[in-house]
Amino acid sequence: MRPIELLSIRIDVPANAPLLLMRETTGDQRLLPIYIGSAEAAAIHTAIEGISVPRPLTHDLFVTVVGELGASLDRVVISRIVDHTFFADLHLSLLSGKMITVSARPSDAVALAVRVGAPLFASKAVLDEAGQLPAPSPEDEAAEIIDEFKNFIDQISPEDFV
Repeated sequence: MRPIELLSIRIDVPANAPLLLMRETTGDQRLLPIYIGSAEAAAIHTAIEGISVPRPLTHDLFVTVVGELGASLDRVVISRIVDHTFFADLHLSLLSGKMITVSARPSDAVALAVRVGAPLFASKAVLDEAGQLPAPSPEDEAAEIIDEFKNFIDQISPEDFV
């Protein structure tokens, strides 16, 4: 399991679909993009922005029920990919001390995690299959060019120009 963080919810322009973008917080910091539904994107956005609604949304209701039952959401794990479909697991602690795992869609799992501040994780297998290395930043590219130029300068001599 690798810790991940929610970076943003975006609209993928070619597909015109909401995209949940997460990033590995250690190691290669691979990006993990997952297409989600519009309703789930709105639910995550509402929680991130702290927007209050007059009546509880589905995810708010779930959080309330879990809390009233004396349970808590300890973590969310994006656990596997089957036939191009992502699966997540909710890891819940019960009042008795027992731990249970409930399968969920990643979008619902993230919507819940954002509401309660639960940490996000992805399995190594998921990151190996769907993780993408981030593009180098312009600053990184500029630093690399400068380093190459410095190495070039260090290796030339005046005779090279004769």
